[in-house]
Amino acid sequence: MNEKTGLDAIENASRDEIAALQLTRLRWSLKHAYDNVAHYRRKFDEAGVQPDDLKSLADLARFPFTTKQDLRDTYPFGMFAVPREQVVRVHASSGTTGKPTVVGYTKNDIDMWAQLMARSIHASGGRPGDKVHVSYGYGLFTGGLGAHYGAERLGCTVIPFGGGQTERQVQLILDFEPDIIMVTPSYMLAIGDEFVRQGLDPARCSLRLGIHGAEPWTHQMRQEIERRFDMQAVDIYGLSEVIGPGVANECVESKDGPVVWEDHFYPEIIDPKTGEVLPDGELGELVFTSLTKEALPVIRYRTRDLTRLLPPTSRAMRRIGKITGRSDDMLIIRGVNVFPSQIEEQILKTPKLSPHYLIEVERDGHLDTVTVNVEMKPEFATATAADKEYAANELAHHIKSYIGISTHIEVKASGTIERSVGKAKRVIDRRPR
Repeated sequence: MNEKTGLDAIENASRDEIAALQLTRLRWSLKHAYDNVAHYRRKFDEAGVQPDDLKSLADLARFPFTTKQDLRDTYPFGMFAVPREQVVRVHASSGTTGKPTVVGYTKNDIDMWAQLMARSIHASGGRPGDKVHVSYGYGLFTGGLGAHYGAERLGCTVIPFGGGQTERQVQLILDFEPDIIMVTPSYMLAIGDEFVRQGLDPARCSLRLGIHGAEPWTHQMRQEIERRFDMQAVDIYGLSEVIGPGVANECVESKDGPVVWEDHFYPEIIDPKTGEVLPDGELGELVFTSLTKEALPVIRYRTRDLTRLLPPTSRAMRRIGKITGRSDDMLIIRGVNVFPSQIEEQILKTPKLSPHYLIEVERDGHLDTVTVNVEMKPEFATATAADKEYAANELAHHIKSYIGISTHIEVKASGTIERSVGKAKRVIDRRPR
């Protein structure tokens, strides 16, 4: 790391230097997966490809995809590429839609992850000596420990709070005066609501920087967080199957999309229906191949996140645009493709409504019906029935105009929609399958 800039050398490297490093590391990763994971060996053989077939980065398109189902089919440790005794830590997803996906790390993997998280916090504007309040969940979820190790690696003081106990979160923010908070964007707003409930102004607290991830969030939500807390809010991206948080991170000086740490993860954008690789700039599904992971290499892992690859700006590596949704998250309402983030965007355009919402989808006869439950902002707690009706009509109009579907809007009092301390649950789909 350069002492003057605080950047790793690769962050300022030329495109040719980055591509050369990627090709070398990609060849190693493909061979490592093929030689040590029976599942990968079988998939490569069935596709008629061998690691030696990779002559250029473009040749990666010849190799098969990996999906969450592959990890479930080999549950719990079948995708590990090193003896289990060399795995020093295991994390796992919640498994709410089936078997959890299990991921493992060698000592070198943990070291690399901590370094990338330190790089991410530094890109966000964090510096050695800062106090970092970690409100991501600890345990099997990768968020808490990923943030924790990265902040320590950068030389920060870590306050390892975890999720929940919102009243106490506010108390410790007031008492310990942290500079940085790392938390999901939806829970950041819940913390802001708790400040207001206690008669406090969140903009007057010590926080100058929020590093938010683990769920898609809109530019409008960023503006709301920054307005309420008078701080910078940046986007961190990652997922457990690839490594956890720290796969990509925004730079605070530009805030124009997370920079992919391309020296460790090779990104592609594909057409989610055909699997065809798309050019940079086109919208599609994000796919990652790990370049340096030992315990759990991932080859062309389909994230289901919809975004686009953008050219470098603040760093030498490419960026991803804001995640617009997930290919498996998309709702089809009377023939219209709808993502929860699109509805959130319209909510945030409605001045008196807060970003706490829940979408309910049902079927009435042959027609789909959509109810959007949304709260008034805490400062409008005394709103009249007429005020709520006006806000509901305004939101319904925006959704119809910009998304193209009719909705029923239920405007509720502040604090009545259940808060999530992790990833927010935005949709309940009760339609028969």
